[in-house]
Amino acid sequence: MDCRIIEGMGQINVDDVERLLKTTYWANHRPAEQIARSMRNSSCYGVWSDEERKLIGFARVISDYATTWYLCDVVIDPRYRHQGLGKALVSHIVSRPEYAGLRGILITRDAHGLYEQYGFETVNGRVMAKAPENP
Repeated sequence: MDCRIIEGMGQINVDDVERLLKTTYWANHRPAEQIARSMRNSSCYGVWSDEERKLIGFARVISDYATTWYLCDVVIDPRYRHQGLGKALVSHIVSRPEYAGLRGILITRDAHGLYEQYGFETVNGRVMAKAPENP
């Protein structure tokens, strides 16, 4: 499948993100306006399927760009999971230069193994933190 990582709200449709978030346990009841507002105040990343011509993955980052970045709403459409797309999306985000030297944090109930591959460590069950790397 031909997929690529896309960035920014100019390339990511809010309705597509709402569709993806409806498949999650943490945001399946989040109102559309709240999703749109969260996207406007975050750096947004997506996985776009050229073959299907649709968004099949999404994540966003909240950051002060000085000390910390928070990875949230990482989701892959259930029909496309277990194909390495989540890994590709997270790998793309953690390698972004704007997050170099900053502490990364996230909260997850069940994806610790994925994020450990990228340097995150469990702090207290669900919260994970990634220590800043030396630039």
